Amino acid sequence: MKARVLMAVVTIAALISAPLSLAANEKVGIFETLLESSQSFAETTQALEAAIDASALQLHASHDVRVPDGAHQARVYVLTSPAYAEAAAAESARTISAQILRVAVYTQGDEQKTYVNMANPVAHAMVYYAKSSKYDALLAAARNVSTELRELVAALPGDALSLPQKPMRSEKHYRKYKGDGPARMMAKFRTFEKSQLPIKMDSSAGFDATVAAVVAALRAGTVSDASDSTGWEIVAQVRLRDDAVYLGITNPYIEDKMVRINSRFRSDTKSELSPYPGVDHVTALPTEILIIKDGDGAKVLHYGQMWRMQLYFWDSGYRAFTANVGVPSAIANSIEAALE
Repeated sequence: MKARVLMAVVTIAALISAPLSLAANEKVGIFETLLESSQSFAETTQALEAAIDASALQLHASHDVRVPDGAHQARVYVLTSPAYAEAAAAESARTISAQILRVAVYTQGDEQKTYVNMANPVAHAMVYYAKSSKYDALLAAARNVSTELRELVAALPGDALSLPQKPMRSEKHYRKYKGDGPARMMAKFRTFEKSQLPIKMDSSAGFDATVAAVVAALRAGTVSDASDSTGWEIVAQVRLRDDAVYLGITNPYIEDKMVRINSRFRSDTKSELSPYPGVDHVTALPTEILIIKDGDGAKVLHYGQMWRMQLYFWDSGYRAFTANVGVPSAIANSIEAALE
């Protein structure tokens, strides 16, 4: 009798836990396609901007990405959600990258149809809030803002989609993210915290003065063309809270390299009329500098670019990373050179 009762309990427990196990193993895309627009690129961006303006989301900046050869059109939007920020208000300032929402409009395919996608807030929450005691609540908040973005974009003319985009990973992988596959050693097996690299700057004048100095130094530089990594443009400056500022930065070099690297070994949607399918990964831009209050001063941080590029571009394949092994260091060194 006891054995039968025990077996029944085990069976019920297995049935209850099965969906949770499946959910835990479910693959989550770092990006998500939201819309195949029935309008032109210009009409879609105009409609999206109007929708954002009417929403509770805050638009901080937009940037037209310089796709190689001008073969596609692409624009990235940098946003935040006050509700999501409030949910994460007690978290470490070093997790603020999770709060940056990015949406892109781009053209792709032989007919250069217009699409809208987003950098998936849920995947980012899994990375940056992995060690939080409020992980479940923060993941729920990330799901809420993801739904808000989907609904906002779904109201635009066209076919609403909810298609996860590669690279795809499990929740477990994101929560311990140190890179992917054999390329992990290239990222030095670092978590996001260890991948936040300090930039040597005098911060003795205080947090606000350090922010101003970083901005001034970036603006003083000369931005090169796509052949060289020198010089940076500030796309967005977001003071997420009193102790943390995010700077979204870009230049022609990083835009060219990221689109080319992801396009090189892809065959989907690739043709003479649509040569760069990697345009659907521009939502990885801009890259970031974080300025975090540290006592009476500040820490200026940027990400190890090999870690960051694997997070967003691992679906390019290991060959793409070995063929472009010098690109991440060129980008990182350029950022440091602009400020040190």
